[in-house]
Amino acid sequence: MSSQQSRGFNQSEALDRALALFWRNGYEGTSIADLTEAIGISRPSLYAAFGDKEQLFRAVLAHYGTGPGAYIQHALDKPRAADAIRALLLNAAASFTSLDPPPGCLVVQGALATGREGVTARDLLVAERLSRQATVHARLKRDVSEGDLPAGTDPVAITEYIMTLLNGMAVQVLGGADGPMLIAVAETGLRALGLEAPVRAAPDVPKKASAPSPGKRTKVEKSLGQLAMDLWPTEGD
Repeated sequence: MSSQQSRGFNQSEALDRALALFWRNGYEGTSIADLTEAIGISRPSLYAAFGDKEQLFRAVLAHYGTGPGAYIQHALDKPRAADAIRALLLNAAASFTSLDPPPGCLVVQGALATGREGVTARDLLVAERLSRQATVHARLKRDVSEGDLPAGTDPVAITEYIMTLLNGMAVQVLGGADGPMLIAVAETGLRALGLEAPVRAAPDVPKKASAPSPGKRTKVEKSLGQLAMDLWPTEGD
């Protein structure tokens, strides 16, 4: 490793570059030659630092969880369930459309289409997605047990709804959905759960759309209307 360090090798920066490649090109579309060129090290040095391509991808996935994917844990660290769900959806919209990493979500997009070579990577990504889902479910289940959510609330159903929104938003980015569109989707999901997005002053964030009148509520909002009345008190946070 000393020869790499003498040339300015930085593991975190190397993982950033590998992450960008895997994210843009997929596991199968990223070769060792691509990785060595992007990172700026030789093939033997890459193997010495990270192991083979699969091991490097594992390291990249862990690195993603502490970088672009950290919005999930940051949201779940909030003390109130309502605030955690608000942050989860709105922060995802911002993360998925950030100009720094590629758009979308590595965990969702990387598992959408893989061939024989990418089976291991796909399985790792699916496992990561299920782990995230389990983390959200555990948080909501705890909220029910502690009384932050009403007794009788189904944390499984709420978790599935939230994860469906998050995964769908990540896919929509691939079709050209931009930040304002994803924020609108997130806010619609919040209203469906009886939550309003918080007021934000950042100049690059669009104004929150006004809630629709009762006579113009969407079908999804109607179907969740009673659930929202049961779940979320109207008192201020």
